Order: sequence, then C-alpha cells, then structure tokens
Amino acid sequence: QVQLEESGGGLVQTGGSLTLSCAASGPTFSTYAMGWFRQVPGKDRDFISGISSTGGSTYYAASVKGRFTISRDNAKNTMSLQMNSLKPEDTAVYYCAATLETKNRVPPAYEYNSWGQGTQVTVSS
Repeated sequence: QVQLEESGGGLVQTGGSLTLSCAASGPTFSTYAMGWFRQVPGKDRDFISGISSTGGSTYYAASVKGRFTISRDNAKNTMSLQMNSLKPEDTAVYYCAATLETKNRVPPAYEYNSWGQGTQVTVSS
C-alpha cells in the first residue's frame, strides 16, 4: 500500500495562496488515482479534488472550482494542490489520499483507501 505524506500547510490571510504537496512512497505511484480531502472539527471529511492515475482527468468540488488546481508528477511520486483566493471557510485539515486506478478516471470519494496524516490550513479574515 502506498504511503503518503502531506506538506505545505500553514497560516495565510484571506485572498492569499498556498500550495500543498503530497509525497508518495513506492514504485507504482502511476497506478494510483489521487485526491485531496479536507475536514473541520465536527464535520465529515469532504472530497474537494481528485486526479486520475495519468493526470488526464481531474475533479473539483464546487466550493473550490476555479480557485484550486490539482496536479501530479508521476516521475517524482508527488501530487500538489495549488490554492488561490483562499477564504476563511477553506480552513481545515487537508488530507492526501490514494486508490489503485488504471482507467484514467477520478474515483468517487468512498474508493480512496490510503491516507496521509493531514496538514492544517488556516485562513485568517
């Protein structure tokens, strides 16, 4: 199973930008679809963005579409989430996730079964 580690979280002002990174271990990163989830205390973990194993397909939740951009580099076993125009409601713990997928699709949230530890993003008003 792939091991995942997020980085890049922090404190930013409203309207600012952050880039989250997810580093994956193992030689088969290119066979995994990847995703970003976020969670605030007391609420469910939300699926906000996903990218297929080849990078050819992406998904964005309505709440982040047009502001966030997901990408991956299969040669470096990394995935990123560029977050622009951040809002206080983007404050959450952000998790990187993965699931085996070789059909160039973005799987639904329930299929992700490998998780990182999470990184805190705080957007101040």
